[in-house]
Amino acid sequence: MCYSAVSLTRQLIKYAKHRSDDEKIIQELQKQLEIIITASNKNYFADAYAHPKLLVFTNEKPYYPQLFYWGLIPKWVKAKEDALKIANQTLNARCETIFEKPTFKNAAFSKKCLIYLDAFYEYHHFNNKTYPFYISSKNDEPLAIGGIWEEWVDSETAEIINTVSIITTKANSLLQKIHNNPKQIEPRMPLIIPKEKQEEWLQGNTKEETQSFFKPFDASLLKAFTVNKLKGKNASGNTVNAVKEYYYPELETWKL
Repeated sequence: MCYSAVSLTRQLIKYAKHRSDDEKIIQELQKQLEIIITASNKNYFADAYAHPKLLVFTNEKPYYPQLFYWGLIPKWVKAKEDALKIANQTLNARCETIFEKPTFKNAAFSKKCLIYLDAFYEYHHFNNKTYPFYISSKNDEPLAIGGIWEEWVDSETAEIINTVSIITTKANSLLQKIHNNPKQIEPRMPLIIPKEKQEEWLQGNTKEETQSFFKPFDASLLKAFTVNKLKGKNASGNTVNAVKEYYYPELETWKL
């Protein structure tokens, strides 16, 4: 899975309604989200290795939006230097191994969350070049991504740092066509949690309950299109152009 995403750009009401159907909760969420989004930068293109803050709802505070740094740091890490190195390695967590790897094990059992994104990017490889695709829900609703989180305490400052990893699963039929990196074992995609399953995801306590979610999201509910390159010379970068469709003539014969 590509390490980039789109966050905190949709209308507040969409975020609020995607989290709950209760009108009182929706109104309160709008207020909370407005505070968060007003104080945050818009991320049309968020590079994971810059460790941006992502919008998160945790199992401990399921209706309270928070901003967590992308790149999970386990609580047992001591030195800040080690924490930064590990954060670069924990942007994503493969669903098949989160209950086994020491880095993820504690969080997998007790600290699940929903990460709200507008969309995410994935690269397609064609004729030795890479082409970024923008992938979002077909109805333009936010994507609720299954994740795990941790609290890490900076021993130098005593500051509590909240961090998160995006869980990935095997790709659905759409992502299998797009995510064709020859250096990787198989195509992957984020673990997308349907709206009607969000509470069940956050409240599940057992390994078996969590693992029951580890399946590709319905491809028919997603859409994708190519965008201008995101990094390098003449790239869109973190601008509105990063979310606009861009035509590549060399891909004319390649169809999703």
